[in-house]
Amino acid sequence: MTRRPEPGTEVGASKRSAPEPTFYLFDGHNLLYAGEFADPRELEDKLASFVALRGARGIVVFDGVGSAHTLGPLEVRFAEVADYALERLAAELRDRERVCLVSSDLTVRGTSGKEVDKRSSQIFVQELAVTKLPPPPRMAIEDRLDPKTRTKLERIRRGED
Repeated sequence: MTRRPEPGTEVGASKRSAPEPTFYLFDGHNLLYAGEFADPRELEDKLASFVALRGARGIVVFDGVGSAHTLGPLEVRFAEVADYALERLAAELRDRERVCLVSSDLTVRGTSGKEVDKRSSQIFVQELAVTKLPPPPRMAIEDRLDPKTRTKLERIRRGED
């Protein structure tokens, strides 16, 4: 009996990579110490850019007290014990979102559920370091000129001026 290939797995078809997570959960202090960030604000900015470039959302949780705020698609939160907050958030989100938990704490990663993608902070910091903003779209020269200059140049081109 000849077995038919699954759709999308025909001979010569490339393997599809796993879909990107739609929601990232970050262990703030864990990442802060895994990377060479000057302060939490620098880390927050990097994470907000990372999440935005992927069209995802995220929450970074720091241990301690602070003022919760939002940077685009990234929420910054504080909790007495960030590990507990991350475990709770993973449990709440994993059934309706594709979640990625970034923490080097093995207990937090282990209790977040098998449905959650997990990355260690050290590996993620390396990934974050190579994340770059896409180059701005190229503009034609004529799109950069004001209408008066365009008209004058057009007259010169036609030999009218």
